[in-house]
Amino acid sequence: MSNIRIGLLVDVFLVLGAIFALWKGGRAERAAAVVVLANVAVARIFGWMSPEISPLIWLCNDGVAALALLFITINFAAPWMGGVMLFFAAQFALHSYYLVNQRPFDFTTALVNNLNWTGITWCLIIGASLAWRRRLRARAAA
Repeated sequence: MSNIRIGLLVDVFLVLGAIFALWKGGRAERAAAVVVLANVAVARIFGWMSPEISPLIWLCNDGVAALALLFITINFAAPWMGGVMLFFAAQFALHSYYLVNQRPFDFTTALVNNLNWTGITWCLIIGASLAWRRRLRARAAA
């Protein structure tokens, strides 16, 4: 299986996880899902439009998304958001390393990138599941 197919599978998993967070999550999960979806949309659009400067755009995009997620984390104090923040820190460090050293993207970049996005998606799914379960318990108790 080529890296393009794996990247596409990761993107599809991310979109489905974000849709689940928008559908079943609470306010924190929905806000995080919107930030993550916007991050991916901006990265893909600018990656296609201007591939020569896309590493710089990806770095700035991940930094802005991390700041937005930090704001969400502080406002909602959701424990799963700590995981998302750690994955975004790793993603930001990955882009920084390759940009500063002017290295071309390779298999390691793709692997770490896909692992980071899969981890972010799992954090969204877990957070949405916990919020959904909490609402179901509160509804059953009432």
